[in-house]
Amino acid sequence: MRKVVAIVGPTAVGKTALSIRLAHDLAGEVISGDSMQVYRHLNIGTAKVTPSERAGVPHYLIDICDINQRFSAADFQTQAQQAIGKITSRGHLPLVVGGTGFYVSSLVDNLQLGGDHFSEQSKQIRQKWQDAADKLGNDRIWEKLNEQDPEAAAKIPMNNVRRVIRALEVIETTGKLFSQQPDRRPIADFLLIGLTTDRQALYDRINRRVDQMVRAGLVDEARWLYDHGGANYQSGKGIGYRELFPYFRGEVALPAAIEQIKLDSRHYAKRQLTWFRNKLTVHWFDLVSGQDTIEDIEDFTRDWLTK
Repeated sequence: MRKVVAIVGPTAVGKTALSIRLAHDLAGEVISGDSMQVYRHLNIGTAKVTPSERAGVPHYLIDICDINQRFSAADFQTQAQQAIGKITSRGHLPLVVGGTGFYVSSLVDNLQLGGDHFSEQSKQIRQKWQDAADKLGNDRIWEKLNEQDPEAAAKIPMNNVRRVIRALEVIETTGKLFSQQPDRRPIADFLLIGLTTDRQALYDRINRRVDQMVRAGLVDEARWLYDHGGANYQSGKGIGYRELFPYFRGEVALPAAIEQIKLDSRHYAKRQLTWFRNKLTVHWFDLVSGQDTIEDIEDFTRDWLTK
């Protein structure tokens, strides 16, 4: 089975720099796993890798949509799978890099997705069962599955709450038993490398990054999006843009809007960490504190590739 490495984690922990290093050293090519980097013209607020930062490494799913276009998890899954096929056909290593958890999960688990409505419905159902698991415990959720689909429950360990929730989600969205669904095998063997660090250090880095974005021209970029109808588009819902729209309407002062970007970014980072820890099997490293090094990650990845 072909092998794919995914680099995940919250914003501002060094995913881009790591991906470029691994791409150079392991003959890799990068597939963006970020829901906002698909949009042309939105460069600063999305922390999009610059042409110079790419250092000659091919990148996919960046700058492929206009700001008035929708881009769903199903679109990502389809195009990422196509990119993986192209990269592996050349004998190179696909590197999926990004922090949009549902995108990465859709690829790793080869989820059955429909259009935007189906994806949104699935997310709501999944969150409902996750909340129930947190409140009632994994055993009670497994019992719910066992009541509805004993054949599926017999094949899923009680403590594998991610698979249990996935089965319940499929039953609810399709109206058919999970055990009767078409077999959706993984498209590849995935190694998930997660970057994280101490919570306060992460928040400090996020605050500094927002300040750097503002100095680099974030307000002008957001104004361009606003003037082109961004408030009505999916692209305008991204952090770093939506918080500035009230400023453009004269409803808040600029410092308050910037502080809101920092707050929303910190909250998003917390949600990202929660998602990757609960939904996927991730091997975690801390490059920020120096606890781990890029060489450690590279050696770990090489060992996995040779197995």
